Parts: sequence; C-alpha cells; structure tokens
Amino acid sequence: MSMEMTDLDKKGSDFREGPVTFDAYSEAEVEYSEEGLIDVNREHAGSSFIAYFNVVCVVAGTGTLGLPYALRLGGWIGLFILALSWTMSVYTGILLVRCLYANGKRRLTSYKEIATSCFGSIGGWITFFLNAWILLGAPILYMVLSGSNLTELTKGTAGDIGTLYWSIVSCVIIAIPFILVKSMKEVAWMSALGAIATLVVVIIVLVIAIMDKNYLPPAHHDSVIWDQFPIALSTISFSFGGNAVYPHVEASMKKPKEWPKVVAAGLSTCAFLYFLSAVPGYLVYGDQVKSPVYDSISDGVPKIIAIVVMTFHVLSASPILLTSFALDVEEMLNVTVERFGKVKEFLIRATLRILIVVFVGVIGASIPHFDDLMALIGSFANCGLIFIFPILFYFKLTGFRNKPYYEIAWCLLTILLGIVGLIFGTISAIQALIRDFKADAA
Repeated sequence: MSMEMTDLDKKGSDFREGPVTFDAYSEAEVEYSEEGLIDVNREHAGSSFIAYFNVVCVVAGTGTLGLPYALRLGGWIGLFILALSWTMSVYTGILLVRCLYANGKRRLTSYKEIATSCFGSIGGWITFFLNAWILLGAPILYMVLSGSNLTELTKGTAGDIGTLYWSIVSCVIIAIPFILVKSMKEVAWMSALGAIATLVVVIIVLVIAIMDKNYLPPAHHDSVIWDQFPIALSTISFSFGGNAVYPHVEASMKKPKEWPKVVAAGLSTCAFLYFLSAVPGYLVYGDQVKSPVYDSISDGVPKIIAIVVMTFHVLSASPILLTSFALDVEEMLNVTVERFGKVKEFLIRATLRILIVVFVGVIGASIPHFDDLMALIGSFANCGLIFIFPILFYFKLTGFRNKPYYEIAWCLLTILLGIVGLIFGTISAIQALIRDFKADAA
C-alpha cells in the first residue's frame, strides 16, 4: 500500500533510528508492507525467478574457472571447504537480508546502512570500502580475463591488437548497458544469458576433460597441501561472493518473503556447477591444471567456444556488479528524479557511471595476473562480507543470548572460516602478486 505523506516528515528533514540518520523519502520511493514496515517501492519489481538468475549470474562464472586450480593448491580437501562455504554462504545470505528489516520500522537499503546501524559511521564506511572492493574489483578482474580471452581468440589475425586494447574495448561494451539501465531488474535479461553461458562452459569442460583422460598420463593429486591451503580457501570463498549485491537483488523482488528460497536455489545451482567443473578438472589434469581451467583442455573448437562463451559471461556479469555499486553511490549522493528532474538526473547518473567504467578500465589494464588477483580480492574483502559481517550484524541487531547453542556454534565456525581466509589468504595472495610482477620485470 502506498504510504501517506503525512506519515513522514517533510522532504529534506530526517528521522533517526539509533546511530543512523535516514533521509526522508518521497512517496514514489517507499511504500508500506503488509506489516506496516516502510519498504522500498515494489510496484515495478520483478519475479523471484529473475532474482534467482541475478544471483546465479553474479556468483557463478569465475569460480567455475578457478576452482580446479584451487584444488591444485589445497588438495581434495578443498571439496569439503567448497561444501562448507556453500552452506555458510546460503545461511549468511539469508541473515544479511533479514538484517535489512531488523529495526521493525523501515527496510534498510544497503550493506553500508546495516553496518552503520550496528557500529556507527566508522563501521559503515569500512563496510562500504570492502563492498566497493568487491563490486569494483570483480569487474576489474573480468576485464583482465576478457582482454586476455579476446587476445587469445584473435592471435595471428588483424584483430590481434593486444590485451590492453581489448580490455579497453571490453570496458566500452559493458559501459553501454551499465549507463542505460537504472536498476537490478532492468539487467535481468543479461543475468539469464550469463547464467546460461556458465552452464555451457561447465558442460564443455566436463566433456573435454573426460575425453582428455583417455590419452593423458595419470595426474598427480594431493589430499591436502597445508602451506597453500589458505590461498585455496580464499579462492573458494570468492566463488560464493554475492553478498555485496543481495540487498539490491532482494529490493528488485515483487515477493521479498521468497528471498531465502531464491538465495538457496541460486547458490545451490552455483555449487552444482562448481562441483561439475572442479572434480573432473582436478581429476584429469591434477597438479598441472591452470586457472582459468579451459587453458588446460585440449586445443580445438570446444576450447574456442568455451573462451567465447565465458567472455560473454563476464561481459554480462560486470554491468550487474557495477550497477549495484552505482546504486549505493547514487543513494549516498541523493541522485534522484525527484531532486533533479529526469534529464538532469540521467546526465548526472551517466557521468558518474562513465567515471566508474574509466576507473575499472585503468586498473584492469595494469594488473594482468588473473589467478592471484582473484585470490587477493576473495581473501581481502569477500571473507569479511560473506562470513564475518553478516554474523556480527545479526547478533548486534537481534541479540546473542537468545540464540540456541547450535546456532551460535555454527555462527562462530562461519566467522572462523572467514578470519582464516581473510588473514592468511591475503598474505599469500600479495606475496604471489609480488612474485608475478618481479618475474615480469626480470
């Protein structure tokens, strides 16, 4: 039901809830839910099925490419960590969105706002920094991969212009939908195509790996490799890194009560694809498997198709991640139609998003090492956003002593997993990047 303007302060005033100051909202921006809680406007929201595709497209993809390499680093025990990360990610994904409604009066809008309501402005800005690291870092990673793939595809042809220029072209491609669309619902068609692309790549890797096994010598495998285990853990955690966009995905749903089903189904689909890629990839190629995994399969048409399809996937997923970041920034700057009018609002929004794409392109062109960059992003930010912060927010907003012992134990185990990946994975990934750049300089 649309809210009455008399229920809010006049536009430009504020109302407060604990340490957070909420800007007053126009009638077009909010509505009352059935429980009387002030919610985002869902009049033009999409279906739960669309939200499911958003989750799959954002989460799956590079995880599919990097998990066989993660098993190479950590050994077969990585499959147990993968299953553990999957269940923990589903749990924290549900908790994170539950925290949006914890004050019982108004739905919070972002990860940053949850953190601010729990730990004040310092907590909010720390969370925003880590969130930005993911929402900008992953597209940077994708531009590196896209540039490398397009260079590989055009090698020896007139289109062989180099990784740097192909990365710039990739940025231009993603800039078009990123600038034109405004919300997560409007990029749903890209999510669906990206999810299908991931499935195609997994099937190709699975089939070719089975064929390669017939003539390749037996591969070497390890049950566990302790000295490389932390960086393997961080790579695995990156594979479930969708928490940064969940508040916006849930806000695009017509039926927000179905969010637990959506996130569980989406992450379960991703986990299924990961196992289909990781097990045969490591089983067939062992300690020789590369990241991305399609660099390990035999040359030929299937490999070319896999590269093309995965390039399409990363070009589809990047606007979704960047849109989530842009929505956070535009909310902070109060860039709305009500304030500026349609034309001026579009021009401001387009300028801001162009600057974001330029930043992504510049950084992406200067750090070409895909696997170690993936591990660094996962360990530094994702471990906190996925495993640590949602638990801390949940306890802060809903209490600690009122939880059963088994839930507390599960939460503490989740935090422990996040801390291990955050500390040791970051150290290992930075060391690997230093070695890479020294090797380039030699």
